[in-house]
Amino acid sequence: MQQLSVRHLLGIKEITPQDIQLIFETADQFKEVLNRPIKKVPSLRDVTIANVFFENSTRTKLSFELAEKRLSADVINFSASGSSVKKGETLLDTVNNILSMKVDMIVMRHSSPGAPHFLSRKIQANIVNAGDGTHEHPTQALLDSFSIRQKLGEVAGKKIAIIGDITHSRVALSNIFALQMQGAEVAVCGPPTLLPKHIGDLGVKIFWNVREALQWCDVANVLRIQLERQQGKLFPSLREYALYFGINKKMLDELDKEIVLMHPGPINRGVELTSDAADSHHSIILDQVENGVAIRMAVLYLLASKG
Repeated sequence: MQQLSVRHLLGIKEITPQDIQLIFETADQFKEVLNRPIKKVPSLRDVTIANVFFENSTRTKLSFELAEKRLSADVINFSASGSSVKKGETLLDTVNNILSMKVDMIVMRHSSPGAPHFLSRKIQANIVNAGDGTHEHPTQALLDSFSIRQKLGEVAGKKIAIIGDITHSRVALSNIFALQMQGAEVAVCGPPTLLPKHIGDLGVKIFWNVREALQWCDVANVLRIQLERQQGKLFPSLREYALYFGINKKMLDELDKEIVLMHPGPINRGVELTSDAADSHHSIILDQVENGVAIRMAVLYLLASKG
């Protein structure tokens, strides 16, 4: 059996194009499982996985939990909001307490960039980064690329525009790394206050006009405005943002080509996307959700064999 080159999935930067290919091929097989009447396989029957979320999450946590249960793993959920973390316990103490319950793998979301990397040097269990601050969110980038591959046949040679709040998005960074690794051209588009100062150093094209970005790209991956991460006011109002950077169906229909519309969720309807755009034939947003379970099954399964 082919194996990943890594013991942990900490970020896209740490893996190889061959790893991505292996994850996709494994996810293809798990997608078939998910479409059967009995959607379970015994692949991780004796593996215990802890979902350790120090930051709120609905979609990612549900997706991982479903992936784990579809693989027949034993699952424990830990949420920081009602935990000893609030009482001052350190990250390492918290995780060591969980590991003493004989946990094999940890899926972790944390508000501090680098938290999973720090833990990977301290503990034996495999770690999957489910988002660390504004740094990376590798499984989201993998499911986004997988969804593009499913829709367009391949990622290589495609033009992907990432539109919205790039500065505060871990999805943007992981996507840039993953797409470039697979031979895609990447552009970013958003207000100057929401684009990192040196984003051009990553080899991406920069657009300030959303219509120009849509005309250029094959795929538009639209990001949420992350008000909860923003320090201070970075644009006048949501209404003004929607006016200049929001995407509606009319704009998509006026293009002289078909493009694919994506969003990692949750969508602020009426801000970055109108409902008629999000629900249009251009959109593969619900496919992304379905693919997320298959990709996370693949990652967990492949890492478990590196335990």
